[in-house]
Amino acid sequence: MKAAVWMGKYDVRVEDMPDPQILSPKDIIVKVSSTAICGSDLHLYNGHVPTMKEYDILGHEFMGEVVEIGADVKNFRIGDRVIIPFPVACGGCFYCTFGMTSACDNTNPNAGPEEEFLSLPAAGIYGYSHLF
Repeated sequence: MKAAVWMGKYDVRVEDMPDPQILSPKDIIVKVSSTAICGSDLHLYNGHVPTMKEYDILGHEFMGEVVEIGADVKNFRIGDRVIIPFPVACGGCFYCTFGMTSACDNTNPNAGPEEEFLSLPAAGIYGYSHLF
């Protein structure tokens, strides 16, 4: 699959990357149809986050179609259209239960949506938590 990857300050490229796989029974794979660039992406592009590594996949606001689901996923079906907004949150921890998604205990460091397919937990979806 193709993905927008960070290769260094001011250096983002579209590269061939391995297709995602279901790693947990709660994972889903989304075929990304559209994505957006936001301020956090620009901070990464500009080199303001020192923990970035070459081939980190960029993006965290996107929409697409569910193309594969893990055995424990009950709220999504193959073919569902989904929108994943900017919050990095699982939806089920103490903080998420009380609407404080920015303090989520379970953010997810999977790859990003500037790729054709994305494997992600059905609740948390995606985040940059591995960078901080």
